[in-house]
Order: sequence, then C-alpha cells, then structure tokens
Amino acid sequence: MRSRIHAFTVVVSLLALCVAHSAGAEDSFSRKDVSFKSAGLNLVGWLYVPDGLKTGEKRPAIVMAHGWSAVKEMYLDAFAAKFARGGFVVTVFDYRNFGDSEGEPRSHIDPHMQHEDYKNAITWTTMQPMVDPERIGLWGSSYSGAHVIHLSAFDRRVKCVVAQVPLVNAMDNFRRLVRADQFPATQAWLAADRAEQYKTGKINYLPVVAPQGQAAALPTQDSYDWFTQTGKTRAPKWKNEQTVRSLELALEYNPAADVHLISPTPFMMIVAQNDTLTPTDLAIEAFG
Repeated sequence: MRSRIHAFTVVVSLLALCVAHSAGAEDSFSRKDVSFKSAGLNLVGWLYVPDGLKTGEKRPAIVMAHGWSAVKEMYLDAFAAKFARGGFVVTVFDYRNFGDSEGEPRSHIDPHMQHEDYKNAITWTTMQPMVDPERIGLWGSSYSGAHVIHLSAFDRRVKCVVAQVPLVNAMDNFRRLVRADQFPATQAWLAADRAEQYKTGKINYLPVVAPQGQAAALPTQDSYDWFTQTGKTRAPKWKNEQTVRSLELALEYNPAADVHLISPTPFMMIVAQNDTLTPTDLAIEAFG
C-alpha cells in the first residue's frame, strides 16, 4: 500500500499534458454537492470548479470515482482538490448502491452498471457551462482503474486516461490471491449463492476486508489496515460488506482485452512496486 500511495503523486502532471492545460499551483477552487441521474437513480457527488474563470471560459474536466466498495470520502477529495488547484473542473461521484447515491441492493458491485454510471457522469459533466466537452479526462485507481481502461477504449469523448494500480484481469488476479486448492471450493460457493438467490431472492454478503486468515474479498493485510482506518477516520458511511454476487461478476472482468482499443487516446498506467493486490507484472503485461 505504501508503494501505491507513492505512485499517486505523479498523476497531476500527466493530466495537465494530455488535456493541454496548465495553471498555477496557487489557484483555488469551490466545491459543491451535486447529483445526476443514472438508470433513473440519483447519483451523488461533488463538483470542483477552479476560481478565477472568466465569463464564458471553459476548462478541461476530470471525471473520477473510487475502486472496489470505496466511497468518495476515502481520499478522492484530496486528489480532486489537487486537480482543481491545477485549473481543472472535477466531477467526483459515488456509484449506485454506494455512499450517498441511490440504488439497491446496497453494496452490490456490478462493473457494467458502474460503467454506465461513469458514462452518465461524463455526459453530465460535459453539460456544465464551465466545461470544455472536448477535453474530458478520466482518472481511476484499482477497480476504477479497470473501469477507465474499458471506458476509454469505447467512449471517444474521453481524451485522456490515467489508470492507477488497475485491475487488468480479474481471474488471473484472483488466482494470485487464492490458493489453487481453494479455487474449486470458491467456485462451488459462488454457484450455491446464485442458486439460493434464484430460489429465495436472498442477498448474501461477504466482508470486503478482514483480519488475516478470515474470508474477505480483498484478503491482504494492507487492504484491511487501509479500509478499516480510512473508513473510521474519513468515511463513517462506508460499510465493510459487498454482495457475494459482486465477486462472481468481478471474476468475469478482463479490461486487459480492451487496452489495444484505447489508442489514439493518450493513456498512462501507474503501477506500484511489489503490488500483491493488483499484481504489478499483470498490469505491465496488459499495458504492452
């Protein structure tokens, strides 16, 4: 996790280059609560607007949401503030089913639905009067890094993309985190959950993180430390839970297959040394 945090610091310069805009570090900004629709649901977020805009001036914008199960209060505000001080308009939002946004079942992670939420966030952002719709960038970390890879391959409104410590192939990633002898039992457990939900409608849940040796979606010590500490200090609304179905959906996710479609959009991937949660070598191989 420390390596990941170190990697965060280089992102601003890339975004400045790929949307062709720069501003003084002393620039200030305003932030307001906003909401927009996605699949009929209200998604809640923040809009950051740099101070000092001239009448009719339009700025490049960055659209961003968090990774696996996380909500916007879990340090996205710090990154958005940095970008806004650099002169960018920034939209930060919670996906459906999470944080302040609507949606049921709560804590359900569907990558396809989250893609739609991102697309609708882009659409809403381009409609803001201070935004240049031809200069939209995406920034995503971890599971959101996977999303921005996929989105930038297919949505040509995106003119720049940064994927930070991204998930690139969920099945390969999962096999690094789970012992080979445990994998058949995991698949059987997921199938049983699907059957139970089909018959009864019951939604089963799994912890996102847990102490070492206990079942969790992100079974690493640094994940447990970060989520529990950050949830306690910055995001009391965050819940240490996800639907079991979320894991099954994630295992089908392979954004590495989309990387070759991103060009000619400028694309930067940031990886951490010795990353065990989203393995460094998988990300580098996907980048090509």
